[in-house]
Amino acid sequence: MLRALGISEADERTYRSFLAGGELTAPDVAGALEVTVAQARQSISRLTTLGVLRRTTRGHYQAVNPQTALVPLLRQRMFEAEATLDAARGEVEAITVSYREGQLRGNPGDLLEVLSGRDVVIDRVEELNRSASSHIWVLDRPPYLGQPDGTLHSNEDEHAITRAWIERGVEVRSIYCPESMERPGRFATLLELAAIGEQSRLLPALPFKLHIIDKRIALIPLSGGTYDGMAVLHPSGLLDAVIELYEAYWARAEPITGAMPTQDHDLNEDDVLLLGMLKAGLKDQAIARQLGMSTRTATRRVAVVLAKLGVQTRFQAGVRATVQGLI
Repeated sequence: MLRALGISEADERTYRSFLAGGELTAPDVAGALEVTVAQARQSISRLTTLGVLRRTTRGHYQAVNPQTALVPLLRQRMFEAEATLDAARGEVEAITVSYREGQLRGNPGDLLEVLSGRDVVIDRVEELNRSASSHIWVLDRPPYLGQPDGTLHSNEDEHAITRAWIERGVEVRSIYCPESMERPGRFATLLELAAIGEQSRLLPALPFKLHIIDKRIALIPLSGGTYDGMAVLHPSGLLDAVIELYEAYWARAEPITGAMPTQDHDLNEDDVLLLGMLKAGLKDQAIARQLGMSTRTATRRVAVVLAKLGVQTRFQAGVRATVQGLI
């Protein structure tokens, strides 16, 4: 039972003989356990060295409080186990690098997996997403993969998928652009995702879609407008370059925030949401889709918010709202 703490089965029997309380000698233990006195002395010596027994007077010993004696042993073993696992992880990574280099020398094509056909792409992407354990980094723009039946994921589906990643301890980073907001209600969903832990930022435009999983796989559609083909990039110098490119985009992008309005303006929660859309570069037609209204109504809403902030242009509204902490 205590072998995991470095205490042998024989020494554990010696230790348990002390748990009833009081002081015992080596002959006492030998008689109780039917071992020789020499064996009892050796066992008591080992337990004393471990700190689970202490000498009270010459030849007499007593059990130390288990919380005081055993918990530190447990922590030490856990620390040693973690150090061993870390060393093993490092060795696995080194072996993997050697294997990969050998494979690439034999067949350079192994660094790139090409998928053809929408069903094949969907199955492979879902398999890789389920395998994520540390990172999901995304450049987000249409087209969207959706579900096996061909329908797009809803805002609720996206919320559930992202929450599941975050609850597993996966770091989720997403960079969005105005084209990301084509689905009605998507901007509000992005604010909700930011609130539950997604790290999300905005850029005026993105050149392509990208999905990086655990910094070991990158998914890139082969054609900008469809999901009929996809490149799966495996660990290599090319993958390192793609990750570095993502980091460069991330550094340039603006964070998405969903702060509530301050007391200084007559702005409500919907106004702050609209300001966020202006900051993201959405035009009136896109804003109308997000808010479920006509383009004319959206244009009037924008004019009202500009008037509340005392500015003339969308750019001025975005700057003032950001400086004053409204978005």
